[in-house]
Amino acid sequence: MASPSRRLQTKPVITCLKSVLLIYTFIFWFTGVILLTVGVWGKVSLDVYFSLLNENATNVPYVLIATGAVIILLGTFGCFATCRGSTWMLKLYAMFLSIIFLIELVAAIGGLVFRHEIRNSFENNYMQALKQYNSTGEPRSQAVDTIQRTLQCCGVKSYTDWGNTSYYKTSGIPQSCCSVPNNCTDADMKDLVKAKSKVFPQGCISLVTTVMESRMGVVAGVSFGIACFQLVGMFLACCLSRYITNNQYEMV
Repeated sequence: MASPSRRLQTKPVITCLKSVLLIYTFIFWFTGVILLTVGVWGKVSLDVYFSLLNENATNVPYVLIATGAVIILLGTFGCFATCRGSTWMLKLYAMFLSIIFLIELVAAIGGLVFRHEIRNSFENNYMQALKQYNSTGEPRSQAVDTIQRTLQCCGVKSYTDWGNTSYYKTSGIPQSCCSVPNNCTDADMKDLVKAKSKVFPQGCISLVTTVMESRMGVVAGVSFGIACFQLVGMFLACCLSRYITNNQYEMV
């Protein structure tokens, strides 16, 4: 049995660790809200670009949304475990934090790797979308129109890319390329020479690459930062659990 003075020295440490862990857990819970928000923002702001990329790319926002929701639930569990001072719950909390850490680390690394694959993937898929473009409201065709209007660009590398498409042979360059709305006649859009002064001069690939890389960089950076933050929680939860166990042992 340990001396009363030893127990008195241990209890303030436990109280201090509980306070620090509660503060951490609240911040951790709030990071879940941030991650959830970033995932929703990424889905909304990048959805039109994801539609022209491979299917794996579209999963990134959903991973962030799911991880954010799990963190919110786990943060609530962490507060309960800390207040109860249950060693097994604290250990379970630390284990869950380690799992979330690995998930976010993989998501962050995947985001960084994906940044370097954007250009080739987008260029190939965007060129394919141009070749299959139609005015019937098909999703990929709508994505092409949205990108050209939003980023004020035309074609992949330039507006002349439209000259190799079946749509150009029947209808000319789409109106989404027109630099001044309602200022492009059908005759202008069916002639590459006349269209030069009417459409956006810059191709879309360079602009899309810049937008995608910057926004994916934000997603990856937030994920990596929050992942590293989990290490603090794992350390605090393990320390508190050990001190509580030692205090119980000393009281025997």
